[in-house]
Amino acid sequence: MTPPVHAAPRIELDANDSGLARLHGEWTLQHALAIGDALRGVPERVRHLDASTVARLDSLGVLQLLRHVARNGLDDDALHFRDDHRALVQVIEDVKDGRPKTKRPYGFAAALERLGRAVHDNAREVVALVSFLGETLAKFARTVAQPRRLRLTATVFHMEQVGLDAVPLVALLSFLVGAVIAFLGANILADFGAAIYVVELVSISFLREFAVLLTAIILAGRTASAFTAQIGSMKSREEIDAIRTLGLDPVDLLVIPRLLALMTMLPLLTFIAMLAGMLGGMFVGHTSLDIPVQAYYGRMQETMELRHFLVGMSKAPIFAMVIGLIGCLEGLQVSGTAQSVGERTTSSVVQTISLVIVLDAFAAIWFMHMGW
Repeated sequence: MTPPVHAAPRIELDANDSGLARLHGEWTLQHALAIGDALRGVPERVRHLDASTVARLDSLGVLQLLRHVARNGLDDDALHFRDDHRALVQVIEDVKDGRPKTKRPYGFAAALERLGRAVHDNAREVVALVSFLGETLAKFARTVAQPRRLRLTATVFHMEQVGLDAVPLVALLSFLVGAVIAFLGANILADFGAAIYVVELVSISFLREFAVLLTAIILAGRTASAFTAQIGSMKSREEIDAIRTLGLDPVDLLVIPRLLALMTMLPLLTFIAMLAGMLGGMFVGHTSLDIPVQAYYGRMQETMELRHFLVGMSKAPIFAMVIGLIGCLEGLQVSGTAQSVGERTTSSVVQTISLVIVLDAFAAIWFMHMGW
């Protein structure tokens, strides 16, 4: 039976299913207030709404129904529409969150709420990172047991991008930082007549801390962002869904080659940074402190110990794992829009730099207490 013209919207509960309600009448802008009243009267036990029996439906009616589903936490399939309404529903679903945001609330309660949300979001990120670490290690073990899964060509390609292409930048920055540390340290030590100790200052600081930390920060900004942008773009273009459709594992194909490349090249870049930093200190010592190169090198050879080098190099694989995991995870979490790619890329850089510095601080404290 065709509903009467200009019939007001109403909702009838199904006699056979207490969780189902059927919609009747015209769900249009003309009946906006009646639509709101009808939806507010829906019992909480109703988990499905059948809109296939409505006479007329426009964008306001669809938007009100979608907001009702979101407000009450109903499933995605809680609404059922007629086939001729599905195109309209799809369009409204794409733009339903495009409303302008309300002004940011101020005050103690609002600040406390934002703090709570931030802590909750960060906790979720930590859980996701740990879960992703476990998944990656499990699939890496599977790759070791089944070597044919290893993408050797992709690994070598990423080694070139991550390592060889970054050598000039890492070497230049490390040389300059080493020169700055030597110059500043010499100005202070010269007041005590101990300018020669600038050799130990530069060498120990670069062997233990600055070389690996500078390299990790450079790769966090250069490589983690690239990983996120690459994988995020693939996610937005549905290429990762296509990979799964072909029966391939995105972790095997995209994550493991990047992690292996980082874990191979970051220690090598750290070694280059150590050499460049100490050369920067030697350059300043020779040009500004009147320390001959032979004397600088001789004192460095006398005072340096192997443990300083081992402490610095031991942190490189850990930092590589952190950079690679966060960069790939943020890329896989892209929601599909260009804005999401940008947000996730920014997030990956911030997270990797922050976590690398935090881990380095804890490592420094631990090594100090262990007497290393």
